[in-house]
Order: sequence, then C-alpha cells, then structure tokens
Amino acid sequence: MKEKLTAFYQNKWAQTVFLALFVIVTSAALYFSQKSVVSFLLLLSSLLILHFMNLKNVTKWIVALGLLFVLIPFASSGGPAFQSYMEVATMVGIYISMALGLNIVVGMAGLLDLGFVAFFAVGAYTYSIFATKQASNFMPFGEFPLGGESFWGFLIIGGIMAAIAGVLIGVPVLRVKGDYLAIVTLGFGEIIRIIFNNADRPINFTNGAMGIASVTPPEIFGITLSFPNQFYFVTLVILMFTIFSVLRLEHSKLGRSWKAVRENEIAAQAMGIPLVRTKLLAFALGASFSGIMGVVFAAKQAFIDPTSFTLMESFTILVMVVLGGMGSVPGVILGAAVVTILNLQVLTELTNWLNQLSLSGTLSIPDALSPAKMQKFIFGALLVAFALYRPKGLIPAKNKIFDAKKLKEDRPHRTDNDSDLDAIPVDQDKVRV
Repeated sequence: MKEKLTAFYQNKWAQTVFLALFVIVTSAALYFSQKSVVSFLLLLSSLLILHFMNLKNVTKWIVALGLLFVLIPFASSGGPAFQSYMEVATMVGIYISMALGLNIVVGMAGLLDLGFVAFFAVGAYTYSIFATKQASNFMPFGEFPLGGESFWGFLIIGGIMAAIAGVLIGVPVLRVKGDYLAIVTLGFGEIIRIIFNNADRPINFTNGAMGIASVTPPEIFGITLSFPNQFYFVTLVILMFTIFSVLRLEHSKLGRSWKAVRENEIAAQAMGIPLVRTKLLAFALGASFSGIMGVVFAAKQAFIDPTSFTLMESFTILVMVVLGGMGSVPGVILGAAVVTILNLQVLTELTNWLNQLSLSGTLSIPDALSPAKMQKFIFGALLVAFALYRPKGLIPAKNKIFDAKKLKEDRPHRTDNDSDLDAIPVDQDKVRV
C-alpha cells in the first residue's frame, strides 16, 4: 500500500487527474444541491489536497487562485445558501490573516502574546469612529460620517494604528519573557478593551458599551459593498497580500533574526541581532495585519462593540496557531480554517440537526449538551489530543532546503585576494538552513 501511495505521489499526471475529478464532482454537488455543507467543505478541502501535491509552487498558486476567485464562488451560488457560504468563507479569511499576524509574534519570534485581539479592536474602532457620526463628538472640523470610498484608505490607516499600538505594548514588555510576557500581554489586551468600553465620557469617543452602529459600507466605482459575497473578494485580496508578505518576511534577514531570537536570545544578541528592534518589529508587523482585518470586520458587520474583542477571541486565535503548527504558514492557514469552520458552520449545523431529531422525537438531547454550547469543550479536547499525538501541529514548520550544487554554481569565482575562509567546501547534496 505504501509503495502505491509513493508511486501515486511521484506521478504528477495521476495527481492532476485525481484533483480535477475531485473538484468537478464536489463543485457539481454543491452547485446543484439546495444546501450541502458537506459538499462545500469537500470543495474547500481541495485546497489542502493541492498543497500536498507534487507540483511546482507556481502551478499550485495558479490553481489555488482559480479555485478561490472563480470556482468556489460560482459553485456556491447555485442555491439559497450562497450568502451563508460566503459569510463563512469571509470569516475564514479574516481569521487566517489574524492568525498569520500572531504567528509572526508567537511562532517566529517566540513571544507569547495573549492580548492579540486588542490590535483587531484598534483597526475596527479606527474605521468605525470616522465612518459614523461618532467622530463629530471630538473633531472640530470635517463632515462625518466619511464616505464609503474612505474605506480603502482606512485599510492602511488601521494597519498603521494597530502597528503603533503593537509598539506601545511591546516597549514595556521587552524585559520579560515566557510566562511573565504572557501575563503582561494578557493584561494589556484587557486594558485596551476596557478603554474602548469606557471611552464614552467625558468625551464620547467610542460610545462605550452601547457600541457603534450604522458603519458606512465601503464603495468602489460607485458600487456599495454590503453582501458577504462582495466582502469575500475584498478579504481574499487582502489575504493574498498577507500570505505573500508573511512568506517574504519568513525567508528574509528579519525572519531569520526572529527565529534566532526565538531559539536563544543571548546567542542571537551575541551574533549582532538587535533584540529591541527585532522584537518591536515582530509586534508591529503582526499587529498591522490584525488591524487591517479589523477595518474589514467593522465594515462588514456595520456594528461593533467591546464584546467582539474579549479575551476568549485572543485564545481562539492562539488555538489556531498552535493547532496548525507554530511557525508554519501553511499550518496556521489550515488551523485557522479548521477552527473557524468548526465554530461557525460544523457545530452550528450539527446542533440544528440534533434539534430536529429532538423535535421529531427520534432522539432526546438536553439543550446544555448541544454542540454549539460545547464549543470550548471541543476546542479543549482537540488541543489535548494534538498535544499528545501531534505536538508540532497539523502541518509542522520545516526549514528551507537549499541545493548545495546550485549554491556553488551561483557563488562568485574565487580570486587570489579571497581568504581560505571564503571558500569553505560543501560536500553534502543538500544543506538545511
């Protein structure tokens, strides 16, 4: 059996045919069915199958973009559940971006942050205050609310404000690490939430616990974006930018510095890595992605209040990173997708199905044991199971592999002025960095 799987993995044509048939069958089942959560989840799983296929990265990206931008929206549009599918897909994109931002802080830099949702709140409130009449309470000039065209500018402003908040939180906690860092960041996260909850007096900045309603929806080319399928494409474009940025950062000099700090701060500092700047950049860049998605969340929901940014949200995002694999970009994407879909769709549909069985008298289940109310228990059980049997996550982080022969060929020719240390031979076929 193992030999057949190995042969299948090496046969690119067989893999391509299998993926094509799988996508066609699941797409047709989703399009022609009135509502099929199973078909929707199977179609999304085609992206996971694509990740493990033995194809070039460029080919994988082209196929993935075709699935995300064309096939999944088209296949989901065949029934009345189209908007609900797009709502789930949009929230998956939002949480993936936030999890990738937290992965920079926790997975790459090794800084345990338990108040990460605070940056999400900063981005959401930044747009909501100026996209409603709330800003007129303290702004002596200008007309509010701002138009929907301002949304695109606030994506940048929200990311900058969240990055500033990340630096402000990062500066006081640079001297602590480990459990103390987790406690301090937890406290800062709660402080920011409480500030938003009480910033309605003496000057009403955030409208306090009542929240901010009627947030102006975004506009582009005169079209108002108000439906989940429209926000799906906005979220998807931002998500592609986030993934590209995180991958570039991971393999950059800064990304290697983060990993060095994560492994051993003293050794990293001895190698000339500036600890303060490296840690602050991790906080700032990780927070900026969360702030951008906070702006999208506020525009999509058209209402925000402090209850959307509780400590439990920070724990949920951390669960996504740990479940997927700390430091692994594909793993974090998978972990965030699994947790979000499990929370928003699978548990909800399972609860509705069990309620129908209870109403028909087929099965009697107490309301307190409904899957939707057992969410935290299920998450806890998943974490315990993965801690025991898959401690490195669904897709563990892997070091990049370089071809030694190609490195030798790309290396400039040695001259007589070069020292012997500049010409260290490499005998292995592959060198792991």
